[in-house]
Formats: sequence, C-alpha cells, structure tokens
Amino acid sequence: MEQFSEEHSKLLLAKEWLVKIDSEKSIPYLFKFHMSTVDLSGCLLITDTKTVWTEVLSIKQFARRWRACNSDSPATFSEPGEEDSWRSQHLELLSSMHSLGGIVDTSFEVFESKNSDFAFHLDGETFKWRWETYREGPKTSADLLSKHLIMPLISVTHLAFSSADPVCELSEGDLEKAVDKVGRTARRTTDTHIKHAISKPRVATALRRMTAMFNFIPDLPGIATEVEKPDLSLPEAWTRDLRTKPTASLSERSRPPSAHSAKRQSPAAASGSTDIKLPSPQPDSSTESEDDASPLPIFQSKGKEKNTSLLSPSPPPVRSTRSPTNERGSRGVSPSLMILPTESQSKGPVAPSSDTDSSPIRPPAKKQKPTVQSESEEDSEAERKRRVANIRGGKGGVRQPIKRGGKRF
Repeated sequence: MEQFSEEHSKLLLAKEWLVKIDSEKSIPYLFKFHMSTVDLSGCLLITDTKTVWTEVLSIKQFARRWRACNSDSPATFSEPGEEDSWRSQHLELLSSMHSLGGIVDTSFEVFESKNSDFAFHLDGETFKWRWETYREGPKTSADLLSKHLIMPLISVTHLAFSSADPVCELSEGDLEKAVDKVGRTARRTTDTHIKHAISKPRVATALRRMTAMFNFIPDLPGIATEVEKPDLSLPEAWTRDLRTKPTASLSERSRPPSAHSAKRQSPAAASGSTDIKLPSPQPDSSTESEDDASPLPIFQSKGKEKNTSLLSPSPPPVRSTRSPTNERGSRGVSPSLMILPTESQSKGPVAPSSDTDSSPIRPPAKKQKPTVQSESEEDSEAERKRRVANIRGGKGGVRQPIKRGGKRF
C-alpha cells in the first residue's frame, strides 16, 4: 500500500468535508475523498477531530477490492483496454458516492479489521465499498487538522460575525466574494487575521460559552458585545513603598567586591584560606641554643652517606661540658647513638664494626620524655675508665704476636 504524503494532502485541500455518524457509539466522523484521473488512484482522509486515519489505493488495489465487495462484478477482462475502461467507470462511481449529494443515502458502519487500524463500510443502492485506513502520527495529524479544518473554521467564523448582512441570506456569488476576500487577507497575514477573528468580544465570548456547554459546565458564562478595560495601575500605597524602600538592583548584587571593600576585610577572610598553622615547638631547656651549635653525630642509613662514612675518617666528636642528662633531655637521643672517644679513634680510622653495617637504629617517631638515670651514667663512666685502664695495662683486647729474635720455630 502506498504511504499518505504531502502531495495527497494538497490534493484533498480542494475537497469538501463529508460527515457520517456511527450509530452504535454516536461518534461523528469527517472524511474527504479524492480521485486522480491521471493515474486512476484514490485517497481518503477521515477523522473524529482527535485522530486522523488515511488510505491510498492504486488502480489495481481498487479493482481487487471492488470485486471483493461486489461478488456480481465481472472477472478480469482479457483485453487491457476493456479492463482500463471498467476501472475508470467504477472509480468515478465511487467518487460520486463521496460527495455531498451521494453520501446522504449511503449507510455507514464501522467494523473490526485485522489488516488496518480503522475500517468501515459504505453501502449504496447498487454497490458496496470498504475502506481500511491506518493511523497517522501525532505530528502529521495535528498538521492535517490545522490545514484542513481549524484554520478554515476560524476564517468562516470571522466572516459570519463580521459581515454586515447575515451569511445565510447572501447569494452564492456574494458569499463567494466575501469568502475570497477573507481568505486573501488570512493568507497574507495569518497572525493578524487570527488576532482579529478571535479577539472580538462576540466571537470570544460565544466560543467560551459554546466550550462550556460542550463540557457540561454548570455556570455558563455570558456573551458580551463590548468589554471594559480594567485599571492596571498599582495602588498609591504600594507605589510609595516601592519608591522609599531601598532595594539593591540585580547588577549590584552580582557585581564582585571592589578593591577598597576587600581591604576592609580581615586578612584571613580576604584570603579565604583554611590552612592551619601549627605552633612552633618550644625548647625543652635553656641549653637549646647550645645544641644547635654542636649537634650530636648520628649515623645515616640512606644514599651515599653510608659509603662516605666508611672511606673517610670522621672527625672526633667534640665533647660537651654539659651533663648527658641535659643533652638527652633537649634532643631526645638515646645513649646508644652517642659516640664516645677512645684511643683507637684518636690514633686513626678504625673499620666499623658489624653493628654499623646493619641498618642503624632510627629515632623513635614520637618524642618521649627523657628519664634521668644518674646512677647508671656514673656506672657507665666508671666502666669506661676501667676499660681504658685495662687497655693501657695490656689487659684484655686482642693479643699481639710475641716478637722474638731471628730464631724460627
């Protein structure tokens, strides 16, 4: 089946609306029909003012459907000329049925069909016909209803309410001239035409009352021939309040703050930063400045510092005159990390022990309060002196080979 297109819509613009009623549901249907004498085809448009259905038939489809609806019709003619003549005559007969005079005595019946969206029968005195139409989309339906029904009705309503003589009393020639005049105006300036047609008090109030009547509104509005203009000025009290009340305009509220106003803000508010500054640690004792001057040597375990400590001799540490208690209390360094000078260190570089080859002891993550151990420190000092005396006296340490004369064993 051929699709309904814009060309078919243009062909139907010059056709009249026909009306039939479904007796079972009491629904009126408006439809238009057009027959093309060029390719011997036909198209139909039908609507219930809410939905639009269409169908386009070619000459072959028309011949098959006619023979299906009318069983007494002759079969297909063998001669092509006779078949074309038969099709043309019966198509004109169908077109005569879809006219204002022919549709009056034609019965209308809607039935269910599995092959279409909306189907109905038209029964005449001598023949029958069946239409099987398909639903158009919402956009196409709105466009078809606007062009074929709504806009023409508005123009005819404007003509009926604006003419000096009643439209029903005009002759055919005078009525054609009046319709052509209104149509030319509406075609040139559609917006102005719609405004003048609907904004008139008689038309607007008559449409309002008719709409209320159709939708069962209990209190029907009246029809007015003239309207009064209301007073749209504000009361004086409100006007006085608006003049005296200072209001900031939108541009002022959206304007960024100036440099002068930014200076008056506090530095913290102007910067808008949320950084929190931690207080600097206070020295634990009065000897903090001395610790900064002579820091205690601590072995490093990363990078090249470990290798350089093995190759180059480290300078002897400077012994502080302060007590070990003050040093550990101010720095939080354990006694195990302190290097004490010995005779071997004064004589030259000594290979580091196995303790230095391993990973050095890292300082604790949290600063712990130093504990005063005066007795243990005195013991360690005495032990150190005793070890030094033993070394000097030849006791302890590594035994050296005894050197003898030239004799060999």
